[in-house]
Amino acid sequence: MKFAKTAWFMLVLFLVGLVVAIPARADQWNKKTIVTINQPMEVPGNMTLPAGKYVFKLHDSASVRHIVQIWNEDETNLFTTILAIPNYRLTPTGETVISFHERPGTQPQALRAWFYPGDNFGQEFAYPKTRALQLAEASNATVPAETAEPTAENLASVPLVAVTPSQKEEPIAQAIQTTPLEEKTTSEPPMVAESRELPKTASPVPLVGLLGFVSLGLAFGLRLLVKRAS
Repeated sequence: MKFAKTAWFMLVLFLVGLVVAIPARADQWNKKTIVTINQPMEVPGNMTLPAGKYVFKLHDSASVRHIVQIWNEDETNLFTTILAIPNYRLTPTGETVISFHERPGTQPQALRAWFYPGDNFGQEFAYPKTRALQLAEASNATVPAETAEPTAENLASVPLVAVTPSQKEEPIAQAIQTTPLEEKTTSEPPMVAESRELPKTASPVPLVGLLGFVSLGLAFGLRLLVKRAS
């Protein structure tokens, strides 16, 4: 009888562990990051966000991993959904990295790219073409640009091009290489990332199903052991 109680207690602990682990796994899948900004920040879509806390995370899609959403801190208001392209850096860090396009004067800094802690590949954001041309000229850098207005229906299929400082349009693959993104620092960094989770790249859905089967198997095995011990 003592063995039976111990076995069932272990099973309950295992199931409680699953309940705790699954939400954390979901955060690793969408790379949710809470970010604090201390000055206004321009984001694609003709929008400037004031200083405050925001949530960056990937759109919930297994097939398209370059759509980023920006929410308010408690995720009750979606400010914008942004198309992006992969950008690469040689040395990942344990901190979130967010970079900006250079801007003249006191204008709000324009969001350029976001790297999740521990990732080599990050998200470089595309702007509407007119704005991308202005940013490319002002920052003397090539900027990804949307060739059509994104909607909920065409979000994953909007063609992107690269616009250069000389106001030319070029294919993304030709103009923007997967080379390390130059990361500039300032005396007063505009953002402090609060997220510390390390990422996983596999979907949590198969994991949940597998853990469910494992739980059933453990319960059946423990039941047999209990019968034999009684």
